[in-house]
Amino acid sequence: MSTSVTTTCRDINELLPPARLAVQLLFQECFKAGIKNIFITETYRSQERQNYLYEQGRTQPGQIVTWTLDSNHKSRLAWDVAVGPPQFLYDVATLSRIGAIARKLGITWGGDWIGSIDRPHFEVKSNWVIPKGYKLEGQVIVPTSSATKVQLIVEGNKPQQTEKDDDVMQFTNETTKAAVRDYLKQAVDKKLIDKSHLEKFDAGTLTGGDFEGLKIIMAQRSK
Repeated sequence: MSTSVTTTCRDINELLPPARLAVQLLFQECFKAGIKNIFITETYRSQERQNYLYEQGRTQPGQIVTWTLDSNHKSRLAWDVAVGPPQFLYDVATLSRIGAIARKLGITWGGDWIGSIDRPHFEVKSNWVIPKGYKLEGQVIVPTSSATKVQLIVEGNKPQQTEKDDDVMQFTNETTKAAVRDYLKQAVDKKLIDKSHLEKFDAGTLTGGDFEGLKIIMAQRSK
């Protein structure tokens, strides 16, 4: 897999089999607990991207987003999640509920770390297996957008149509497109978001889910 350092990988298939299975089980158990508005924000991360993110807020503009150059994302054993509307993107209460479920599954939660707390972060060891008393009950759709609902498909049940808004943003009206770009540009100028998001918009790779998440971040930071 070869991508730009500014491109976020959200594909769970880029994780090693134990981590991929852990993600599915975690989302399944969250779904059963009534937590259905969470989604993946990042899975695999190359060393080059890790370096790029580490420099944000240090030698490069933007907010500090990582405290290490040596993340388990590089080992394909870690993933990050976020919370969809109407809650804040990194709602502490929701992430804490997910963390409690993760503990029961033998999944490491970054919210339990001492010093460098990272509540959206989850990871497993390469030898992780499903703990006794749990099983993957069916196919679990793991969303990568706040607009795609978590869904558990058990054997014998026909999958329901899920709302899909994970495609890149498209516009039929150039005036609307220009207005959205101006909105993002102003947010960059005010240092509410990093310029990489504007670059993704210009490159045509910014998704609807990305944009909804950015709106929440900008609303919080402008207060």
